[in-house]
Amino acid sequence: MAITLSTLNKLKQQGQKFAVLTAYDSTFAHLASTAGVEVLLVGDSLGNVLQGHDSTVPVTLQDMIYHTECVRRGNQGALIMSDLPFMTYATEAQTFESCAALMRAGAHVVKLEGGAWLTESVRKLTERGVPVCIHLGLTPQSVNKFGGYKVQGRDPAERQALIADSIAAEKAGAAILLYECIPSDLMQEIMTKVSIPVVGIGAGNSTDAQVLVLHDMLGATTRKPAKFVKNFISAGDGSIQGAIAAYVKAVKDGSFPAAEHSFE
Repeated sequence: MAITLSTLNKLKQQGQKFAVLTAYDSTFAHLASTAGVEVLLVGDSLGNVLQGHDSTVPVTLQDMIYHTECVRRGNQGALIMSDLPFMTYATEAQTFESCAALMRAGAHVVKLEGGAWLTESVRKLTERGVPVCIHLGLTPQSVNKFGGYKVQGRDPAERQALIADSIAAEKAGAAILLYECIPSDLMQEIMTKVSIPVVGIGAGNSTDAQVLVLHDMLGATTRKPAKFVKNFISAGDGSIQGAIAAYVKAVKDGSFPAAEHSFE
């Protein structure tokens, strides 16, 4: 059966974790969705791992449409979530057009990076039948503002802002929240204040799901792995399918992420 938002909410209610993994083409979409991955994220991380950029900023909407279409063709029942790239949701009209394009390409959920300033967009998109995931914490499209890829939420003011943004996003109608690179104790606190499915990456082990970039979890990267990354090739049978299956198992049984993959 196809995975839907109802499926994810049911898993959360039952206390069962689910796995999210990036995918950018039909072959890996097929491998991941048949290995038990519930959500395929067509991430603008393709700018780094496929296009060779040093950030996600150069990725265009047309890039995201193309890769979402590719993933849709190979997908075997997973929920597809696609990123809106940098400056494609700066105005209301632009947001609607960008989301419509990604949904037509095959996305079931669109993901936007940002905090309270997005609440009106979330409300209007939800009213119009577009499920939204809000990405909080380290938001890669804002890397130039942050001055690099840094853990967010360690400062007391940042911490309170993240909590407030989380509550506001859910109240506006967000279907999923995703947190990147925040302290694990902050993530635990946020989990007590929201009721929708929560995905983490570098946010500790209290979330409902984990996400990794496909290339990172396969060890197929030229960059030094981030603290929250684990290479799952050796944890499986040495095959790509085995690595994905090992990742899914580790997420579901709670053994990944471990303390070594988290920030305090």
